[in-house]
Amino acid sequence: MARFARFDRFGAVADVLRVVHDEPPHPGPGEVRVQVRASGLNPVDFKIMASVVGAANYGLVDPSAGIGAGFDFAGDIDELGEGVAGFVLGDAVLGGRRHHGVGDFVIVRAEGGDGGRDGILLAKPAALDYDTAAALPVAGRTAIAALDAVGVGHGDTVLVSAAAGGVGVIAAQLAVLRGATVVGTASERNHDFLRGLGVVPVAYGDGLMERLQDAVPQGFTAALDNHGPESVDAALALGIPLDRINTIAARGHRGAQGVGNPQATMEQFAEVVRLVAEGRVVVPIEAVFPVERVVDAYALLQTGHVRGKVVVVTR
Repeated sequence: MARFARFDRFGAVADVLRVVHDEPPHPGPGEVRVQVRASGLNPVDFKIMASVVGAANYGLVDPSAGIGAGFDFAGDIDELGEGVAGFVLGDAVLGGRRHHGVGDFVIVRAEGGDGGRDGILLAKPAALDYDTAAALPVAGRTAIAALDAVGVGHGDTVLVSAAAGGVGVIAAQLAVLRGATVVGTASERNHDFLRGLGVVPVAYGDGLMERLQDAVPQGFTAALDNHGPESVDAALALGIPLDRINTIAARGHRGAQGVGNPQATMEQFAEVVRLVAEGRVVVPIEAVFPVERVVDAYALLQTGHVRGKVVVVTR
């Protein structure tokens, strides 16, 4: 029997999420089975469970039959469906499939996809450990898609909110690599960490606008919001054009665009994976939990005080 994190009704994670035992699935034509070693958690997971992000948009109308949790995974291919090309048994991979990420096994189409219900799949570079690989699919795809949506490049001065979080920390480093000056909002405990990444840290709270203006007297040219409406408001007040503001935490607020994981291409995903494997982008792992403690892992993520990512492992 295999373990899977599932829920059969909407509600708070602690009330609805359980680890259940079931028969391992088997791949169909064009699919592979991955024996999962690690699963990365994302805020959208518990928002889906609570049905606060429009559950129908994620294929959930009635969860009573049982729905899996999570998207991100990394592991090894241990079974091949008919007609699979490009992968062999034992290949180390990373990817994602909505409602299937947390558990011992996941079925995913071998040719990858657009991040929809069939999932995405990439070969895992040998230099990339499984925990870090599992942290990349949603956060990495979201970060680079947002960055490209506003065209961040050399000479830009970019505001990145929640710059020590899962998406923000990747987006901030990608912007630095592209030659931008990056100012990141974060709690005080993360300021030295961000400075080490080449990011100018600024604390949240009262007086934020003044601190941002002091940090960059010449002004900002773009903003990547990972925090909420107040960051979009601050970006507009700083004079950043609306078409150079992207938000994943307040989509539609004041007309800001909301490009993220669903809009990312496999080429963008592969670029992030390569940069992390080369050590040019760092992805901190705040905590690692065994799959039996997946509820505790989500509880930590929900505090909103996580540096980087929270990962669940099956080993």
